[in-house]
Amino acid sequence: MQNPNDNAQEVQPDIENATSEDIAVEAEIVAEDSQTDTAGELAEAKDKYLRLFAEFENFRRRTAKEKTDLIKNAGEDIIKAMLPIIDDFERAQKAFDKSSDLATLSEEAQKEIIALKEGVTLIQHKLLRSLEQKGLKVMESSVGKTFDVNEQESITNIPAPSDDMRGKVIDEVERGYYLNDKILRFAKVVVGS
Repeated sequence: MQNPNDNAQEVQPDIENATSEDIAVEAEIVAEDSQTDTAGELAEAKDKYLRLFAEFENFRRRTAKEKTDLIKNAGEDIIKAMLPIIDDFERAQKAFDKSSDLATLSEEAQKEIIALKEGVTLIQHKLLRSLEQKGLKVMESSVGKTFDVNEQESITNIPAPSDDMRGKVIDEVERGYYLNDKILRFAKVVVGS
C-alpha cells in the first residue's frame, strides 16, 4: 500500500525545476479564469439589481395609484347612502309641480306652500352642490336615447308608443350618478320593446 504523502508529492508541480516563464503562464491562466468568473458574477449582480429596481418602481407606482384612488373614493359609501335622499327631493319637486290645488287655497296658504317649495329647492341644490364638490356628477337624462347597458339598468320593458322608440329609453325611474368618473349608481330606466 502506498503512503498518502506520496500522492501529494506527485500532484504538486515541480516548482524547483519550473522556469519563470512557466510560472507567468500559469499565473496568467489563473488570472483569466478569475476575471471571467468575476465578470460573470458582476453581470449577474447587475441583472439582479436592475430587476429589483424595476420591481420596486412598479410597487411604488401601484401603491401611489391605490392611495390616490382611495382618497378620491373615500366618501363613496356615504355619498351612496345619500342618493335616496336626493331622489326624495326630486320626488318632492315633482309633487309640488303637479299640485294644481293652489288656486282653491287661500292666499296665505298659497304663500306658505310656495315658501315650502322654495325651501325644499334650496336644500336640494345645496346638498347637490356639496356632493358635486366631492366628485358626484349626475348622468344626463337618457329619455329618448338608445338603451346603454354600460350606464343603465332596465327595470322593465313596455310596448313602444311608436316604432322609432323601440330599444330606446321611454322613462327614467331613478337617475344615475358618477363619482369621479366611476359609475356610482346605474340609471334605472323603462325601455320600449
